[in-house]
Amino acid sequence: MADRLVIANGIVVTMNDAREVHHGGTVVVEGDRVVAVHPRGPEADAARDGASRVIDATDKAVLPGLVDLHYHTALGKGYSDHLPLLEYLETCWYPIIRALDHEAAYWAALASYSESLRCGVTTVNDMYRRLDALAPAAERIGIRAVLSNDVATDEHRLDTLADNERAYRRWHGRANGRIEVYVGIEWLPLASPELLRDARGLADDLGTGIHVHLNESLGEVRTVLEQFGRRPTELAFDTGLLGPDCIAAHCVWLNDAEIALMRETGTRISHNPVSNAKLGNGIARVPEMLAAGLTVGLGHDAAECNNSRDLFEVMKYASLIHRANRVDAGLFQAPDILAMATRNGADALGHPTGRIEVGRKADLALVGLRNQMFTPLEPGNADHLYSHLVFAANGSSVDTTIVDGVVVLDEGVFTTIDEDEVLAKANEAFLRVLDRIRA
Repeated sequence: MADRLVIANGIVVTMNDAREVHHGGTVVVEGDRVVAVHPRGPEADAARDGASRVIDATDKAVLPGLVDLHYHTALGKGYSDHLPLLEYLETCWYPIIRALDHEAAYWAALASYSESLRCGVTTVNDMYRRLDALAPAAERIGIRAVLSNDVATDEHRLDTLADNERAYRRWHGRANGRIEVYVGIEWLPLASPELLRDARGLADDLGTGIHVHLNESLGEVRTVLEQFGRRPTELAFDTGLLGPDCIAAHCVWLNDAEIALMRETGTRISHNPVSNAKLGNGIARVPEMLAAGLTVGLGHDAAECNNSRDLFEVMKYASLIHRANRVDAGLFQAPDILAMATRNGADALGHPTGRIEVGRKADLALVGLRNQMFTPLEPGNADHLYSHLVFAANGSSVDTTIVDGVVVLDEGVFTTIDEDEVLAKANEAFLRVLDRIRA
């Protein structure tokens, strides 16, 4: 019989279709699934019977785990981050990822995933290199990870579709399905039409998804126009890359016709407002995307172009940057932003997560409310809580993180890793890779 975990007396923010919030509610988990969600009352009290463990969530909010829809494992946070996108890529990002060894990638992944879990993120959609190091890191720490390679044409010395296929065949479906492998395309300036068509063909053959950077900067749009005579999204459409199994990251510079192509193909979009702002790439037309019926989730991108993997910070930016840009305080209310960080991201990946409902995976985050971030808080006022979660909180308020029914962060302490070892090894790896690129 599966272990029975009961989370009792919390404010359960279900993010279900009715946006129900249960004050004093209870969530019951058996194995990797939610088997009951009870409002306050006799059923909630009785749910404790036969439990392997009861977590008292008094003064805590119980949320669906956050989904970071565009993610890069990162080794060089804060290093050479004063540069615009193209200079940064050529002088920092590409040299570092070309100089990676297996061990450096492993510890970088553990450091990255541990920060995410500390911030209530239970799923990452991670495009990076050396998936033979990333997958064991994800399996060990317990995070849900969709991994893809940095695929480009051969002269750019990144990854190939053959690398991606090998990673899929070795790792896809491991760890009770927590690890998946998608086909990754670095971005269109480092691709060719033939590579894009082959990427679509490989994804279809494997029955998996695609992760691609698209229309991130004006420079990218100009470069692709000069190389191929088409805008990036038009080229992606022409080569069949787009579709409901495709996560297109950034999409800052979509015109009306390209938004229509996204709608026609059902392509999912990751909005990464902090990274886009830090790199000076602009503000995506998310209001128009949502009006077109597109599924839009949130991503932090990479710690090098964000300096934090805290998706609570991304949520705040995702509202405020559009309100400022459109001079409209009515845009992106807190419940809608939280939906982007939970159910939208899960829907984009086709995962049974992102909501606290019976039958869904038990990916949960418990957020402590007894602190200044959540003071004052009117009892029973869901809107007040939503506001604090999006506009006042940060990842430090997360107390406990559960993935696949397993408590991986227990009242601030990791159950699956030695955190001090991870931090020390990641720092050593950075210095070793830095020496290598300076040599």
